[in-house]
Amino acid sequence: MEFFAIYDQYHGRVRKFIAASVRDEWAADDLTQETFIRVQKHLDDLRGPSKIASRLFRIAHNLCLDHFRELKRTSAKECELSEAKDLFKEAIVQKKLEQGEMSACVRDVVKTLPESYRDVIMLFDIAELSHREIAETLDTTIENVKVRLHRARKELRVLLEQKCTFTVDERNVLVCEPLVQIQSGK
Repeated sequence: MEFFAIYDQYHGRVRKFIAASVRDEWAADDLTQETFIRVQKHLDDLRGPSKIASRLFRIAHNLCLDHFRELKRTSAKECELSEAKDLFKEAIVQKKLEQGEMSACVRDVVKTLPESYRDVIMLFDIAELSHREIAETLDTTIENVKVRLHRARKELRVLLEQKCTFTVDERNVLVCEPLVQIQSGK
């Protein structure tokens, strides 16, 4: 039998069978097309009209089974990927919170620095300006900027040690927390 005669005779029935099996119109179209591609490739093996129908529906049935196996693998992978994404998002949120807590603690201490030190630290570490750009901004020399930055960091270190506690948590992450000041009842 010629391919187009087989196609014309069985296409509607095969499509209906596959659509009922997979319950997805797009997948049914793809699987029907794949069924007839395979029939065309193995047309010489199909001898006799009785074998054509059984062979055709066997191919369609096997493609449906393959489709469901693939869906199962894909959904398992998507589930694993979704769980991994959730864990990753959770880790990012946690990291941002920790950075926010540390930066809030450090920011509070930076605010207590003298203005000339505070400005140079903010311009260098926060605004990421170069020594030359800071010198131009503050109308001073590059050498003066370097000296102020060195002194500001030195004083910041002392203040952080006085006003904050640094600990390493169970994940080996540095955590900065303000010291709780005990107020006397005087």
